[in-house]
Amino acid sequence: MTEKDEIKKQMYEWTAKYAEKKGLRVNPDAEMLDLVIEGLTNNKMKHGKNYCPCRILSGDEDEDRKIICPCVYHLDEIENDGSCHCELFFK
Repeated sequence: MTEKDEIKKQMYEWTAKYAEKKGLRVNPDAEMLDLVIEGLTNNKMKHGKNYCPCRILSGDEDEDRKIICPCVYHLDEIENDGSCHCELFFK
């Protein structure tokens, strides 16, 4: 198993555990879920952190901390829209 495969596996496990803990569910569309997990994995490998793949890094460490998954916006987005912007977590 490659390093990327291992990180991706960990992302799947972490997101499922987080969703269960918060009373949420991960995206039921397996293809879409895989795309988001792939983006998280790529960001983890490139930047060392789980930055949301649907948000753009600013280069400002304090600002970018807000978009580490789960980002500071996700609960409001789920409440208002039924899912977070990345469509990783759903009500």
